[in-house]
Amino acid sequence: MSLQFTDEEFRSAWRELDEPQLEEGWKLFTETMGVKIYRLQDKETGLYEYKVFGVLSTCTAELCADVYMDLAYRKHWDTYVKELYEKDFNGQTAIYWEVKYPFPLSNRDYVYVRERRDLEVDGRKIWVILARSAPQTPCAEKSGVLRVKDYKQSVALESDGGCGTKVFMNYFDNPGGMIPTWLVNWAASTGVPGFLTDMQKACSNYSNFCQKK
Repeated sequence: MSLQFTDEEFRSAWRELDEPQLEEGWKLFTETMGVKIYRLQDKETGLYEYKVFGVLSTCTAELCADVYMDLAYRKHWDTYVKELYEKDFNGQTAIYWEVKYPFPLSNRDYVYVRERRDLEVDGRKIWVILARSAPQTPCAEKSGVLRVKDYKQSVALESDGGCGTKVFMNYFDNPGGMIPTWLVNWAASTGVPGFLTDMQKACSNYSNFCQKK
């Protein structure tokens, strides 16, 4: 299989754990529940790219990475998932993900590729997961669901020195259509910290889920 991501892309993600790269227009958007969210406006679309820094205090970095990668489990704990699975599309492995949007907005779906690397850097263990949209994947669009063709996400995880995990997340997507500004702001300021809280809870229940499989 050809490599989807470069070594430099993985390096760029984990370096943010040490030195957040916030020059060139990044601004603090909100700070809540121990999570800092910065954003940068894309001049072409007017949309925002986000960087998230926080700590999950009750789960290890490796467990967080395992939970993040487990698509079957995410369908159990993420209430916004309508469909989520990995599939071979004519020789190309990709992930299909449909996200529930509040009425009257249409749901969005994504077709993307991802890669996880468990790294050792100067004696440190760091888990990095990269994902981006794969619009060339031959996956037919659904009636009534808008396809997100421009999506990227990176996650870097490392022990906080105790029982928890330092988290860095960078993401951008262009959901298309007319999304109210209030919904965009809510998703960033409330949805992201809420997702991290849900993920921390999911980590604590993961061993039970695995035993039942």
